Amino acid sequence: MAEAPRTNYQTGVVKQIQSGDTVIVRGQPRGGPPPERTIGLSGITAPRLARRQDGDGESTDEPFAWECREFLRTLLVGKEVSFTVSANKTPSGKEFGSIFISRGGELQNVVDALLNEGLVEARKTGHQNEEMSRLCGLEDTAKAANKGKWGANPEKHIRAIKGAPDNLAQYVDKHHGKELSGVVEYVRDACTMRILLLPGFETVGVMLSGIKCPGFRRDDGGAEPFAAEAKFFVESRLLQRNVKLRIEGASNNFIMGTVLHPAGNISEALLQEGFGHCVDWSIGMVLTGKDKLRAAERAAKEKRVRRWKDFKPSAAATGTQKQYTARVMEVINADAMRVKLADGSSQKIFLSSVRGPRAAPAATSEDKRGGRQLYDVPYMFEAREFLRSKLIHKKVNITVDYVRPSQDGFPERTCATVLLGETNIAEALISKGLATVLRHRQEDEERSQVFDDLLTAENRAKKNTKGIHQKKEGAPIRVSDLSSDSTKAKQFLSSLQRQGRQTGVVEYVASGSRLRVFIAKDTSLLTLLLAGVSCPRAQSQRGGQTQEGEPFGDDALNFTRDLCLQREVTFTVDAVDRAGNFIGWAHVEDKNISLELVQRSLAKVHFSADKSQYSSQLYAAEEAGKKSKDKIWQNYEPPTEVPEETPVAEDKDRRVKYEKVVVSHADSSTSFYLQRVDNRGALEDLMDKLNTELATNPPTVGAYSPKRNDKCAARYSDGQWYRVQIEKIVSKEEIQVAYIDYGNKETQAVTSLCSLPASCSALPAQATQFSLACARSPLDEDWQDDSLIAFQSAVQDKELDMNVEYRVQGAAYVTLHDQSAEVTDVCKNLLLNGLLIVDKRRDRRLEKLVADYNDAEKTARSKRVAMWVHGDITADDANEFGFKKTQ
Repeated sequence: MAEAPRTNYQTGVVKQIQSGDTVIVRGQPRGGPPPERTIGLSGITAPRLARRQDGDGESTDEPFAWECREFLRTLLVGKEVSFTVSANKTPSGKEFGSIFISRGGELQNVVDALLNEGLVEARKTGHQNEEMSRLCGLEDTAKAANKGKWGANPEKHIRAIKGAPDNLAQYVDKHHGKELSGVVEYVRDACTMRILLLPGFETVGVMLSGIKCPGFRRDDGGAEPFAAEAKFFVESRLLQRNVKLRIEGASNNFIMGTVLHPAGNISEALLQEGFGHCVDWSIGMVLTGKDKLRAAERAAKEKRVRRWKDFKPSAAATGTQKQYTARVMEVINADAMRVKLADGSSQKIFLSSVRGPRAAPAATSEDKRGGRQLYDVPYMFEAREFLRSKLIHKKVNITVDYVRPSQDGFPERTCATVLLGETNIAEALISKGLATVLRHRQEDEERSQVFDDLLTAENRAKKNTKGIHQKKEGAPIRVSDLSSDSTKAKQFLSSLQRQGRQTGVVEYVASGSRLRVFIAKDTSLLTLLLAGVSCPRAQSQRGGQTQEGEPFGDDALNFTRDLCLQREVTFTVDAVDRAGNFIGWAHVEDKNISLELVQRSLAKVHFSADKSQYSSQLYAAEEAGKKSKDKIWQNYEPPTEVPEETPVAEDKDRRVKYEKVVVSHADSSTSFYLQRVDNRGALEDLMDKLNTELATNPPTVGAYSPKRNDKCAARYSDGQWYRVQIEKIVSKEEIQVAYIDYGNKETQAVTSLCSLPASCSALPAQATQFSLACARSPLDEDWQDDSLIAFQSAVQDKELDMNVEYRVQGAAYVTLHDQSAEVTDVCKNLLLNGLLIVDKRRDRRLEKLVADYNDAEKTARSKRVAMWVHGDITADDANEFGFKKTQ
């Protein structure tokens, strides 16, 4: 390479090689991006590069155009050079001259290097001079050596460049996570550039993942603060340098990725210098190094460099994180939970930077009603269930990230990261598509400590179209409330009793003995009153006013809530009350909740426990509480005993002829339907025959025309067919029917009825109505309900001895006896518990029976049991207390 002649040189740094004979040289930066000069190399002609291909197809270079450009790029880009230019300049500002690079302390002309490699031709002009002769000599030497374009097969050195991939999304999926080699060809702004991928020569637009830098406005050509400086920062380090592009996603027509230079990650460098900031929408795409990006941003903020010169950290960002362990007692919704701390106090915790499923803004007030929103809003129930199944009654590690002060009527919020073992609960929830990441303002430092991990989980859920990210909108869960009214509850009672022990989740605890239970397999809700106990009433809010509770009512409520709220329980149903609440026994982890309450002196034993298998345990626990005078028994005084009266001799004219029966349905404690045990086999055969025949020959819907008093078949809520008699045609669509083999009644849709097969009509109705002899129901409606519940509990699933005592206008009045009970006479047992009133029958045959019943009633009165709790209220003074006399 020839030494440069002695002359006055200018110096600069090579910014870019436009072609094999055109170079852009810049000056040194002084307070901003430096000036640039485009210099065409004098005396040579380089092969022409093809234009960049933006559309479909390819465009090609002249032979060795790419090699020529690459030779210069490798030799010059980023290096300081000396150059001379002539006075001539094109209208576009291009100048012509020579560029020299220092080699061994001497300046060498780069044109000589190009000619020696056979990559360019010497330009021949009409006026031969010494310089032209020298250049032609170098060309002839290269030709003789068959170098470069002068060698064989120059067509093999033609580059075909391609535009962006036709299907960018498919291209990104194919190369996701891979590091592809390339050369940065153009920098639009600090975080947007064009890269030529090698060796395939695809040209792609790239945006840096996870960061945003100031840019240039297209409308007026203006620039955001630090835009030019940031662009120069990137150009001086990456333009026409070899880089690695890690492909991480796509946005519009750009590939989202990280650009890696041998000197490091350009994104980190931009953040450290205060040229950019992390952006939530794309940082989740970053595969590795998200924490380094955040750390670089924090370092720039601390130094208050460039865009952060006025930065003021929030209190949450400067404060220390508080860590502790607690037990999860309730999952309120997808982003909040109630935990119990080590000192026994409760705290409400919100998951940091998490937004659970929400109702649409246009939802009506009816759509937003109370607990129904849990089932009506798509994926809200699934999100709650995911957290409940993972966390309820488990110990978790809590790290408080920030505390949002109360504002706009909302209370203070403690937002935290919750870990179950090593699992981040928020990240697990979001990865299932059951919640989204809350987008914070850019200047908002109050966010999750693992915010970027949450964004990555969200992107993964979106890609896999999980949960709320599915294209199809989620549907609400249709939940049937079995306790919505008493009629509906009574219809489901027998079905629930037949199903026996069931599993459900306690959704709400209203008092110590009142639970709301969700049955997942039937997607139904019911209110369950704990059988066998009576709890003190807790404080409540009604009509905007606080209703004071009874002593220890709040203690009972809190105990039951901590024991079973949102936990799986097994329960059985014994009866239903007038308000549609089911009464039954519930167990959590084999613990009888009723017994647990009594053992802690938070409830009294209710008379309905007498016939249960738990009666001895309950009474033993109650007696222990009375002796210790703990809680509700602190003022307890033992009652005085009533001396027994001389029994009346049994009248010999009373006829006793027992029949074995079971109670199939009860309208009240004194009016019920019985099935004779001797006929149960025939009834079971008939039911099998009826359901088999209708299953084999399904009836046509709507073909049956109902008529009053007709006997037909009806499909009950359990899906089985039963024999019924039509009592009343309510409307064209609804019919009131009576189940002739069981005694219960309900309103059925006409479409659920069909003709009774002839083979199933011969057997007489198996349910017969009877009334309890010598007894009347309580006057007060509330005690009537309790009386019914006690009766149902006493007779349920038991074979009883029935004796007809007398008849009134054809109606039979009977006594029922349970031989397995301590007091065998069912009526006498209810009288002893203060739940029936003796009906004074003047019949010598019943004198002994009535006397026994009177003694039982007197015992209940003296002990102030049930309806006698306020004294001796009888039919004679019922009006004084507002009761209606019975006829």
